[in-house]
Amino acid sequence: MFVIRRKIGQLLGLGLVVSPTVALAGAWTLDAGTGQASVTGTFSRADQSFDGNGNVIRTPRYDKFELQGWFEYGATDRLTVIVAPQLQHVDIAPPFEASRTGLGYTEFGGRYLLFSGTSWVFSAQTTLRLPGTTDKTNPAAIGYTDPEIDMRALFGYSFKVGGWPAFFNLELAQRFRTGDPPDEFRADVTLGLRPAERWLILAQSFNVISEGAGQGIFFQSYSYYKLQLSLVYELTPRWAVQAGAYSTIAGSNAIQENALVLGLWYKF
Repeated sequence: MFVIRRKIGQLLGLGLVVSPTVALAGAWTLDAGTGQASVTGTFSRADQSFDGNGNVIRTPRYDKFELQGWFEYGATDRLTVIVAPQLQHVDIAPPFEASRTGLGYTEFGGRYLLFSGTSWVFSAQTTLRLPGTTDKTNPAAIGYTDPEIDMRALFGYSFKVGGWPAFFNLELAQRFRTGDPPDEFRADVTLGLRPAERWLILAQSFNVISEGAGQGIFFQSYSYYKLQLSLVYELTPRWAVQAGAYSTIAGSNAIQENALVLGLWYKF
C-alpha cells in the first residue's frame, strides 16, 4: 500500500492544485462601490509528466474540468475584497482509477493599494483558501484537502506599444499549505496588449516551486511552469468573453497539462 501511495504521489499528487486564470484587476484596486466578476471554465488533460530530472515520461491520463468564479468589489478606493469559489471534476485513468466532482478551493481575502504613480501601482494581497473536501483517501482529491494561505506582492505598470495601450503585471507569492504538501513560492506574470478598442491580448506565465518536499505522498520537491495565451473581446462596456489555452512547458515531479480556457467577464 505504501508503494502504491508513493507512485500516486509521483504521478498525480504534485503540482495539481492550480489552473491559470485571469485575475481581473491584477495589481490595480477598484474604485469604491464598483466591482468585477468572472466565470472561467478550464478543460485540461495530462497523459505525461516531468520526472525529477525534467524529462517527459508517460503516465496515466488525468482529466480535469474546473469552473472558477472570481468576484472583486471596491470596499474603498484602496481596498478591494475578493471571493473566488470553484467547482471541479477530476477523472484519473487506471491503474489509479478514481474520480471526484464537487467544490474545489474557495478563496476569501483582499488586495490593498500600498503605493501608486502616474502609470504604476504596488499592492499587497492575502487570501484564505478553504478546501471543498477533506477526503484524503481519494486520489482525485489529492492536493485539494487542506486549508492554505496565499500572500503576494503585486506590481502593475501601464504603457503603450506604438499607439496601443498595454500593461505589465507581476505577482510574487508565498503560499502556506497545511497538511502534507510543502509550502510554495509562486511567480505570475501577465502582459496585456489592446490592438483595437474591443480586443485584449493576454500572454501569461504561471510558475510554482515547492519549498522542499512535504510529508506522505508529497515526498519529493516539485516545480512547474505554465504559459497561457488568451483573447478577450468586449461585447459591451460591461460584458466580455475570453478564449485561450495553456500548457505546462517545463517542470520536475509534476504533470504536463494542456488546457482550453473559456471565460465570461462582467463589470458593475
